Amino acid sequence: MGMLLDERMLDGLGRLCNGAGEIGIEIAPPSSGLERIGARFFGNGYAPHRHDTYSLGITLSGVQTFTYRGARRASMPGQIIVLHPDELHDGAAGTEDGLSYRMLYLEPALLQAALPRGFAHLPFVRDPVLTDPHFRKTLSLLLADLDSEVEPLQRDAFLAAAADALCRHSGFPASRRGAIDTAAINRVRDYIRENAASSVSSDDLEALSGLDRFSLARQFRALCGTSPHRYLTMRRLDLARSLISTGVPLAEVAAASGFADQSHLNRQFKKAFGMTPGGWSRMVITKSAP
Repeated sequence: MGMLLDERMLDGLGRLCNGAGEIGIEIAPPSSGLERIGARFFGNGYAPHRHDTYSLGITLSGVQTFTYRGARRASMPGQIIVLHPDELHDGAAGTEDGLSYRMLYLEPALLQAALPRGFAHLPFVRDPVLTDPHFRKTLSLLLADLDSEVEPLQRDAFLAAAADALCRHSGFPASRRGAIDTAAINRVRDYIRENAASSVSSDDLEALSGLDRFSLARQFRALCGTSPHRYLTMRRLDLARSLISTGVPLAEVAAASGFADQSHLNRQFKKAFGMTPGGWSRMVITKSAP
């Protein structure tokens, strides 16, 4: 198991991981256009090298030092690192206490597709070390659980939010927000609620709404306060809790509520409610009808 960073730690970064003392690199399951890793090491970790992707990371503990564009940089716990494609850099732990961090490598073509309308060039963030709790939360939604694959709806919502954040930090004007297609977003919301136990894809939602997936993600959040993926997950968890209350075995609950397996249900349930499905079922008091 790797380090676990969830939304409740985003401000304090208090609970780092189960295996915080382990040295090495953890690689998440592959996802098209995205690569995620978690790493912990002491001393000099990497000689000068470069990627053909954006490198977006969060320093979890220690001091992350690196040379980038001719200057020595340092990232403290909770700060974000943004490295542009094809920029030479190295990496080291800045103190004897060692370093732990998580990093996401993003193919430029994916980011290009998600840019708000009117932005033709890839964003370049001049300061590679950022203090931005909102952007950190966006990254943490993909970096919190390296054991799980990134679901397509989750990836689309992340790309829209990351594109907006990178444009903002690159000095581009704020994203021009047009009118929200309320009828289309309401159709999408109702469809997700009614089909939560089934497979719901970005293609389905594009066809239903008439919006491209990134505009849809932005408009859905503006109207509903969350992403389509998160809304789908919560509706699945609502269904799971209802089934658990009736005594359905957890393995059957997972399958009937749209989760990949019981382990997937357990992770999502604990992130949402702070306890496992089994723990919740032991605490539920079922009242008989009068």
